Amino acid sequence: MKLKRFIQQETVLSVAAVLAAASAFAVPPDAGYLAYLDLRTLATLFALMTVMAGLRRQGVFDRLGRALLARTQGLLPLVGLLVGLCFFGSMFITNDVALLTFVPFTFSVLRGLGAQTAARLTLPIVCMQTVAANLGSMLTPVGNPQNLYLYGLSGLGLPGFLALMLPYTAVSLLLLAVWTVALCRRTGPAPAAGENAPAAPAAPALPAPNTRLLWMYAALFVLCLLAVARVLPYPAAFAAVLAAVLLADRPALRLVDYSLLLTFAAFFVFIGNLGRVPAFSAWLQALLAGREVPVAVLASQVISNVPAALLLSGFTGNVQALIVGTNLGGLGTLIASMASLISYRQIARETPQRKGEYFLLFTVANVVFLALLLAFWAVWA
Repeated sequence: MKLKRFIQQETVLSVAAVLAAASAFAVPPDAGYLAYLDLRTLATLFALMTVMAGLRRQGVFDRLGRALLARTQGLLPLVGLLVGLCFFGSMFITNDVALLTFVPFTFSVLRGLGAQTAARLTLPIVCMQTVAANLGSMLTPVGNPQNLYLYGLSGLGLPGFLALMLPYTAVSLLLLAVWTVALCRRTGPAPAAGENAPAAPAAPALPAPNTRLLWMYAALFVLCLLAVARVLPYPAAFAAVLAAVLLADRPALRLVDYSLLLTFAAFFVFIGNLGRVPAFSAWLQALLAGREVPVAVLASQVISNVPAALLLSGFTGNVQALIVGTNLGGLGTLIASMASLISYRQIARETPQRKGEYFLLFTVANVVFLALLLAFWAVWA
């Protein structure tokens, strides 16, 4: 029973572990396994997740959302803010953290507008927040796990990465703006003035922040960014984050997504072993040649974009195309981006009777956005 529950909760990790173990029959463990692990990616990802966990514990992102919301009047600015928090926030705090933070915040805000308004707006707003988080995260190397990995693999500098993804991010922002305006026009009149402020009874009280920890995490975040930009050696950033959090805020370490780190490690082993099987390696290289973007998009629909990035990167040198393909591939099915499951689970808890309706809306919206962005890629590329 415990194993079944673990597999249900950690499906991607379970699949990765099985694949790694199965590949070991084709390539028995040896000293070469150590070379499979991308320590830069694992160390930097751990450091970033730890810093984000610490900042969430201090309520930084909730406070930011509430401060912005207090200055918002009218339905269009309200919806734009809730979607924009996920779009722009994901560029710096990752798509996972953006959704973990701002979707519950959205529930609180909408409950404060009354049951009827909340019923009309909850599903479409959370759906677009999910799309926005996945699309906004593609702009920066720290926006999502596959970007962090592929950025290190590509050899691109930060300006080069931003230049590669900026056109797709700009088009995504335009599409989200059009959707936001269309939703507000279709929904009807805005709530009365003052109704869009988060209602005190609905919004849970935030713990008082620890100023010393806030400054510590701000400094550690800067160190992480310097490590990502290769200005600071990544072992130094990793050691600084681990030592500081162990000494000052040990509970934050319990909030780190260790299953994601283990998933990366398992896929590194699987990919490394496949690369040592000549027949499979030659087949996948031939399949990818010149078709990296569509293959990455299709693979993401089935195995999610992070595993797709890890798998395909071992068989093509065109890493820039994989960056585009795995980011666009985060749209589509519910598992195309594992971050999308965060929103789905929260909807299932908030309004369990409407999760089927949400799934349908999510699928339609994702297919439309994916089709439009692939059309843009076909023209732009």
